[in-house]
Amino acid sequence: MKRRFLEPIAFPVAAMTIRLLAATWRLRVRNGAHLEAARASGRPVLFALWHSRILPLLFHHRGEGVVTLISRHRDGGYLARLAEQWGYGAVRGSSGRGGEAGLLGLVRALGSRGAGAITPDGPRGPAERVKPGAVAAAQHAGAVLLPVAARTDQAWWFTSWDRFCLPKPFARVDVVYGPPFDVAEGKDALRHGIERLERALQAVTYGP
Repeated sequence: MKRRFLEPIAFPVAAMTIRLLAATWRLRVRNGAHLEAARASGRPVLFALWHSRILPLLFHHRGEGVVTLISRHRDGGYLARLAEQWGYGAVRGSSGRGGEAGLLGLVRALGSRGAGAITPDGPRGPAERVKPGAVAAAQHAGAVLLPVAARTDQAWWFTSWDRFCLPKPFARVDVVYGPPFDVAEGKDALRHGIERLERALQAVTYGP
């Protein structure tokens, strides 16, 4: 009961604190040409990112009307509310088994709004392993997959399943894009797309 009473108070305070913290980050874009190429393709764009790096990337793309797939868990509810404050659309569901409704909602949103975002290892892991749903959503929507990561020189790393990353005040945050690619129809193309996306996300997260 106490937790339920405090939640309406705690969220606005936490949201304001995160906004003030994020305003101090020193953002820098790397490989921005890949983002421009994806947008110039004339196709829907599906940003793919590891769950642990979602917060700085949400902040960077705020106000662009991107539709996000966010889990139905309690923590996902807080993230959905924050994303909506920052100008995102939110589809509730997951990218794994049992998340068909969420993935279908994301596919529909991509068709009508043109840009979406998904964490292919969410909502509960295993961390940094691509689940089929993320690639299948791009396949069914005819979307271009765009891998993206946030790297930072100073951060708090939570002891959560994904080791959630919260950059510290005045941290440098590099937003790194990988080459966009599409996924052809068929099971073989789906399997290759999963493998390619996982390699691409590792490259933008940990590469040079």
